[in-house]
Amino acid sequence: MNIELVIKGIIEALKSILESLKGEPLDDSKATPAAPSYVDGRMYIKNVDMIKKSEGLRLEAYLPTPNDVWTIGYGHTKTAKPGMKITTKGAEALLVHDLAWVEDVVNDFVEVPLTQNQYDALCSFVYNLGGTNFGKSTLLRKLNDGDYEGAADQLLRWDKQKGKVLRGLTIRRKEERELFLK
Repeated sequence: MNIELVIKGIIEALKSILESLKGEPLDDSKATPAAPSYVDGRMYIKNVDMIKKSEGLRLEAYLPTPNDVWTIGYGHTKTAKPGMKITTKGAEALLVHDLAWVEDVVNDFVEVPLTQNQYDALCSFVYNLGGTNFGKSTLLRKLNDGDYEGAADQLLRWDKQKGKVLRGLTIRRKEERELFLK
């Protein structure tokens, strides 16, 4: 009996088991970019880079706009305070923590099937605006009524702060809408 063949067989079996547990292929060449990422029947964000790009990385707490709250890392606000400093690793940890509540909000509020792109666009939106705004939004109502196009169009309405259009939000909402409709 060839030990190398036995080990190779065990490795292939383990890969297969891991694939079924994770709900997605381990070999990226077999993956479709918009294939939903599920674990235990729950969808998870794949396009984290979109949020990172939109938020930017800041290792020292700052106020993004005069009417904003203290922010650090990739848009983390919950524990940010003046003078706070973190490392890149700390920013990644905060992002992972924040994405958990974002995914909870999207998974809990959305009642219709979503593609991975729609899910990721909504996660970016919720990450920026919070669960309360999303839960009360016309966007969510339209989406849960099955009006995907109407929901996508609603994203564009959320580009203001205190009634003033912010260029960065306009760009972000267009990117989210584009991803949602992809």
